[in-house]
Amino acid sequence: MLTLERYSIGIGDRFGREGEAQLAAFVKARAAGMVITPVWNKSNREHTIVGTHPDSVRAEAEAAVRALGWHHAYQVDADHIGPKTVDTFIRASDFFTIDVADYIGQPAAADAVQHFVAQQRGLAGRRQIADVAQPFDLTLADLERIARKYLLAVQEAGQVYRQIAAAKGADAFITEVSLDETDAPQTPVELLVILAALAAVGVPVQTIAPKFSGRFNKGVDYVGNLIQFEREFSDDLAVVAFAMTEFGLPASLKLSVHSGSDKFSLYPIIRRQLQHTGAGIHLKTAGTTWLEEVAGLALAGGDALRLAQAMYADMHARRAELSRPYATVIDIDPGRLPSPAEVAEWSGANFAAALRHDQKNPRFNPHFRQLIHVGFKIAAERGSDYRAALDTNRAVIAALVTDNLFTKHIQPLFMPED
Repeated sequence: MLTLERYSIGIGDRFGREGEAQLAAFVKARAAGMVITPVWNKSNREHTIVGTHPDSVRAEAEAAVRALGWHHAYQVDADHIGPKTVDTFIRASDFFTIDVADYIGQPAAADAVQHFVAQQRGLAGRRQIADVAQPFDLTLADLERIARKYLLAVQEAGQVYRQIAAAKGADAFITEVSLDETDAPQTPVELLVILAALAAVGVPVQTIAPKFSGRFNKGVDYVGNLIQFEREFSDDLAVVAFAMTEFGLPASLKLSVHSGSDKFSLYPIIRRQLQHTGAGIHLKTAGTTWLEEVAGLALAGGDALRLAQAMYADMHARRAELSRPYATVIDIDPGRLPSPAEVAEWSGANFAAALRHDQKNPRFNPHFRQLIHVGFKIAAERGSDYRAALDTNRAVIAALVTDNLFTKHIQPLFMPED
């Protein structure tokens, strides 16, 4: 079976121009003794908006690997797919993020729920799991309630997994199951039952992306109780370790943190827990590469800066449209957005300072950053003009992309401390 390494990072690239700049960050980590697996990821929604195809992601990854002489593992992720969208990803991808969040809360057939409860009744009772402070007390009624909430989602994951396996062969890809794009977080007990259910339907899940408590907004820091998050994350790691042996799931099974990019306040917690437990992690850095592109255009000045300013004006005018698909993962206060007229007067340095995620910089504006994060449709509509600007200003943009990924993500999470 194709196996995901202990540490991996999903690297989104909206416009397919930053493959080498992204991989350069992993090369820097390798030179310092830390091998992390890059996973190029792109969703069907992004392909539809930008006008690309999954094959282009594979081509981008392979070109970067050749150019930089990368001799370690790498993957290409069909991000957030379901039964209606998976087929176009089959050829190009060897990592599939099966998104079942829309099925959470929809009840499975009553007989399927009862069969699952009967099959898993051994989970009921008091159970002490290593490294979990409080024992789990799970009644049969609790088991049935959790099954009613999640079993249909798990069945959906099983259907999509079998669809992929029939086309590629069961040993030719890595399976992730995503539960995060929903309203309520999963508790560690619920995660335990979900993993039991995935094993029961034959899904050899290697990474699972639960929804954690708190806000995981796109491209900005975590909003929530850090003590609660650490307790929850620690318990989830323990549940994953238990599930590997108890349910016969792959030994490479690990947590995946979606919208995990720029959750700087969580990185010390995650790092501490990984070092304590020896667990692995998959981190998805979402669309922050696209933000570095825009910042690079601003810093380049001249026509490139004017393009960035004009795109922002369009995003500001179409804020409601652009925000709607991401409503659960953004918090934009319109009153704290600068006006297009104001931005039109900014220098490139001021534009980049407002956009790049440096919380010590008084010019940083998380509302401005989030709007641009979800506004890549505007750049897509500019078509060749936007892509030409990326190519013309390649050096400044690539430097930002590499620095962002290495300095802000890889270094604080994975690199040895001095």
